[in-house]
Amino acid sequence: MATIEGVVSLCDRFPVLSPSQMLADLVPPREFESATFGSYRPDPRFPSQESALKEVSKNFTKKSGFLLKKKSVPGVYLDGGFGVGKTHLLVSIYKDFKGTKLFGSFLSFTSFIGALGFTQALELFSKYELICIDEFELDDPGNTMIMSRILNELSTNGTTFAATSNTPPNALGEGRFAAADFQREILGIGSAFRIIRIDGEDYRHRPFDAEHRVFTSKELLDWTKDSKSSSDDFRSLLKHLSQLHPAKYGKLLSELDKAVFTDVQALTDEFDALRFVALVDRAYEAQVHLRGSGMSLTEVFPEKYLLGGYRKKYLRAISRLGALAE
Repeated sequence: MATIEGVVSLCDRFPVLSPSQMLADLVPPREFESATFGSYRPDPRFPSQESALKEVSKNFTKKSGFLLKKKSVPGVYLDGGFGVGKTHLLVSIYKDFKGTKLFGSFLSFTSFIGALGFTQALELFSKYELICIDEFELDDPGNTMIMSRILNELSTNGTTFAATSNTPPNALGEGRFAAADFQREILGIGSAFRIIRIDGEDYRHRPFDAEHRVFTSKELLDWTKDSKSSSDDFRSLLKHLSQLHPAKYGKLLSELDKAVFTDVQALTDEFDALRFVALVDRAYEAQVHLRGSGMSLTEVFPEKYLLGGYRKKYLRAISRLGALAE
């Protein structure tokens, strides 16, 4: 139920998605509508950015996939830090490719597979010549294994892949580059990918731990006026998310510009935390701005979660929550 009068409640939405609708959603996020090879601006302080641009723009073709010394390889893996333009280049590859293609985050693809089952997902994906996977997650063994199977199965049919790493914004000095992990985990074809390393700083100069301040009821009411907004009690929203498959979270936010969460509290269940991360990812892709009352949204993840196996997911979510508050 909405907590601001006259505003939509996400808890009242129960999206129903067909396989064709789910495939139609596998396109670049709205924030990258203008991204092309021509609009990528390499930082002259980091020559690898210019090198990466030249390599993917000149060597990725519709008929042969990614060419390395005139020999086709199964895919390209863009490996680097946060905010160096990996997704921009990935979207550019997608746009430049003239054949059948899909674009989505790692979670979008694993959610698709989870919703439809491996066999049906494989059959549907096999109809595409290029699959772009943004922020390939290597910290989730189950999902990594599923994606490894998909990539290996599809590669036998000639599908080409382009992927980026999910390096968090503060990962300097703690395994910043994930290429070795990617090559090891994607059994069979991982070692055959062309690895392109991209150095640099976050071009947005956005701190990963940017504070997401708490807003008053009046501020939230004023903020939602004259916009397509939703408003939900935080705990009620978490319960609602538990009843939906993550593949539906994007549709849950459809046609919205802003979402309000009231009475925000610290997360005490890691399943809830991971579902909230998935919702934040979908909101970021759709550029649905988020604000809350009660507790700061960037402080809902307990320290033990930030130090655990899903650390990268939580740090990414904190960064995105800071951005979406603006």
